[in-house]
Amino acid sequence: MRMLRKLRRARLGPWLIPLVYAVAAISAGLLFPRFEHRFLPHVASDLTVNSAIAIYSSIASGMMALTGIVFSLAFVMVQFSATAYSPRLVLWIARAPVLSHAIGIFSATFLYAISALAWVDRGGSGKVPFLSALSVVLLLIASVGMFIALTHRIGMLQINRMLIFTGDKGRGVIETLYPPIGSSPATTQPDSYPRSFPAQTLLHRGRPLSLEAIELEQLVRLASGCEGRIDVVAAVGDTVMEGMPLLHVFDAQQRVAEQELRDALELGAERTFEQDPKYAIRLLVDIAIKALSPAINDPTTAVQALDQIGDLLLRLGGRRLEVGAFRDDSGRVRLVIPFPSWDDFLHLGFEEILAYGAKSVQVMRRMNALVADLSTVLAVERHAGIKYWQERLHASISRSFEDAEEKHSASLQDCQGLGITRNAA
Repeated sequence: MRMLRKLRRARLGPWLIPLVYAVAAISAGLLFPRFEHRFLPHVASDLTVNSAIAIYSSIASGMMALTGIVFSLAFVMVQFSATAYSPRLVLWIARAPVLSHAIGIFSATFLYAISALAWVDRGGSGKVPFLSALSVVLLLIASVGMFIALTHRIGMLQINRMLIFTGDKGRGVIETLYPPIGSSPATTQPDSYPRSFPAQTLLHRGRPLSLEAIELEQLVRLASGCEGRIDVVAAVGDTVMEGMPLLHVFDAQQRVAEQELRDALELGAERTFEQDPKYAIRLLVDIAIKALSPAINDPTTAVQALDQIGDLLLRLGGRRLEVGAFRDDSGRVRLVIPFPSWDDFLHLGFEEILAYGAKSVQVMRRMNALVADLSTVLAVERHAGIKYWQERLHASISRSFEDAEEKHSASLQDCQGLGITRNAA
């Protein structure tokens, strides 16, 4: 399982996939015609020599032109989209394997067409190798299919699709990480566990990296093996720097191999959605506050981002968030990890949007409706945090709007921002 997770997170360089395609195309272009010439000398395509030369030449020249045009447009659109919302989110789309596979297929079609062209009318035979002709046609069809897939991927950069994509990532990790709120008794929060002086501390070495994921089962096994408890200091999503503690081992009867502890912590250059529901909300907030900047001034996009944020908060409010303690088969707590609380999620989802959208009637009305929905749907135990943000929202409206009519309008509840008014605050 651990190896599968490592392979899933492994990222090939953007140049490696096209290189594999290019090498495969050149190898096939050299081997297929020779195979046909030796073992299938009487099998030939129905194409005439002149037709084959024209088709192969057109495919080769057209494919290179198409490659240049398509990827120029793709990169321009990615750069343009990065200015409209979080560049960290655009990176998830821009580095998708479909881009590398597309340029690989396009290059392979070009290279194979050139190679196959050299064997048309080879030695004045007047023949067109059948397998080579078939391969060129299949590569052309594959290129058309990849072009369609690439167009769909670029279409993901539309703001609505980006918001839905980010929300789906958040919904997936919430479903995986947090059990329903009534599924089992809430465990004690990690901070309340007694801590003695640590028997062992693991420090980070090297350049700053983000904690992407934690191998929970491995750490529980290591803690059980030493009859102790492991407290992970860094939370998933934190950036750790040289000399910072990653985890402490308490009450251990023997020392744990440092490399095994390091192997259980997945560090990388950037945050991922895995085990980090905050990241989806973080990206949605980034989109919202960029839309609210004076340079863009697009409160409708901020309202759309709040739709996704509200859905994630509703799902989180219905889940048991106290999941930081992990036990072994005997029921003893062996691993403690810091996870965000309900108040942490509310703070992340509301604080910056409230600050940057304080003077937007549309944003204030949408936030009023969102807070009211949270209060209506979620259990009473979540109401204290919701009430705090309801008071913050009202205080911000009072400070930001001097005109009584504007203040009244901003205090209304409206799920569309400026759509259908529900009631006065």
